[in-house]
Amino acid sequence: MPPWLLGSLCCVLAARAALGGGPAGAEAAEEEEEKLIRVLVLLPQDDAYLFSLGRVRPAIEYAVRSLRESGSGLPPGYAFQLTYEDSACGNRALFSLVDMVALQRRRPDLLLGPVCEYAAAPVARLAAHWDVPMLSAGALAAGFGAKGGEYSHLTRVAPAYAKMGEMLLALFRHHQWSRATLLYSDSNPERNCYFAMEGVHVVFQDEAFHMAVHSFDETSRHLDIDDVVRALQAGERVVIMCASGDTIRNIMLAAHRQGMTNGDYAFFNIELFNSSSYGNGSWRRGDKHDLEAKKAYSYLQTITLLRTVKPEFEKFSLEVKSSVQKQGLREDDYVNMFVEGFHDAILLYALALQEVLKFGFSKKDGEKIVQQTRNRTYEGIAGQVSIDANGDRYGDFSVIAMTDPEAGTQEVIGDYYGKQGRFEIRSNVKYPWNHGRLRIDESRVSEHTNNTPCKSCGLGESAVTGIVVGALLGAGLLMAFYFFRKKYRITIERRTQQEDCNMGKHRQLREDSIRSHFSAA
Repeated sequence: MPPWLLGSLCCVLAARAALGGGPAGAEAAEEEEEKLIRVLVLLPQDDAYLFSLGRVRPAIEYAVRSLRESGSGLPPGYAFQLTYEDSACGNRALFSLVDMVALQRRRPDLLLGPVCEYAAAPVARLAAHWDVPMLSAGALAAGFGAKGGEYSHLTRVAPAYAKMGEMLLALFRHHQWSRATLLYSDSNPERNCYFAMEGVHVVFQDEAFHMAVHSFDETSRHLDIDDVVRALQAGERVVIMCASGDTIRNIMLAAHRQGMTNGDYAFFNIELFNSSSYGNGSWRRGDKHDLEAKKAYSYLQTITLLRTVKPEFEKFSLEVKSSVQKQGLREDDYVNMFVEGFHDAILLYALALQEVLKFGFSKKDGEKIVQQTRNRTYEGIAGQVSIDANGDRYGDFSVIAMTDPEAGTQEVIGDYYGKQGRFEIRSNVKYPWNHGRLRIDESRVSEHTNNTPCKSCGLGESAVTGIVVGALLGAGLLMAFYFFRKKYRITIERRTQQEDCNMGKHRQLREDSIRSHFSAA
């Protein structure tokens, strides 16, 4: 054999050995493939979102690193391979998933995200069809609670909005209330406050509570906060609100000026996602309205997720903060509900995978893994995480209120523990609404009236004149009301036609079968 041919043959054999040729090499490659967990993370690239890739990625990688370093988090030889794609809070999430499968000719073993309801719905359906577990700190709308069919493979590692509704139900039972006004801003494309109030509405509706519902667009330059507050006066006396912190403050200031902070009304503010973007209940802004706001906030309580602090959480927070700051992001909240949730999702999947492998199944048995994520309690980065039988995380919440009206001091006054369904007032604080400060009368639903005492209650000569003038004014007002009503009706019809043409994501929600009890009510 010529020397050059012998050399070429040796090169071919060496290359084949290097590529794993032969039965032994094929088995090794197959085993390596079996132990490689391919994770597709679908979150928006845009840092305007609280759950952007830039914010959440450090938390996911912290969890993966912790499992690897502990040596006990994953079975021997198993490792995560993370792929990040921009979901853009829309159809791009679905396209990214389909493109990955088409190009690589293999499905991911785990989906993390999406968060936005409109992005999550089609991805969750495809995950169920392909038998791929989907873990998300989002998809919190009530429609995703139906896990029997198309959302069967979705596990939610953050409390769904309905869980917050259960907390408010426990709070209402504590006060023996059964009527509420729901007021929310419906201005952003994700419609977070809309879906949050839907969760409350679903729970209250099951209890046959009476509800009035009002929405507004806080980004509109035509928004009149006084009009919003006047609408509240004609409704129920207990008001649950969801909007940005500054809008909540403006509403409370307007309510105070209209005499609604004297005990006849009670206000609750929902702080979404443990983020100050939705208002942390603080009245202080350092402006000329601070004193007035302090008085108004004595009748406002804020609902927020229960915060627990562990030594490991401090380390986690600092590392996430450092990573996010390196990307040029400077903000108040580096660790929010989404950042914690996706960290804990990795831990939950690792626990479920270990259980599945013990029974002789593999990472490809997605339904088996999903089953092991449910009815489970484990230690998350900020405390215990409990997932119910439906694949939804129990919600633990706190109530923040002003305990010292003079100083404006606000403290946590009570906590709700979702797994036990129990609301507890903290023993070491003074509950601000005790001792008759509230006079909520649910037997009457009437427009708020000015309680200024009358200066003259007799019928004098001027009173007769007043009656005549009043009758003429009344007739004029009736005519004005008739023309206004006619014009208003035309305006509403035009607006309805315009909205029908521009429903966009509203219609997409229904097309994606996120069935909304709220919008149908």
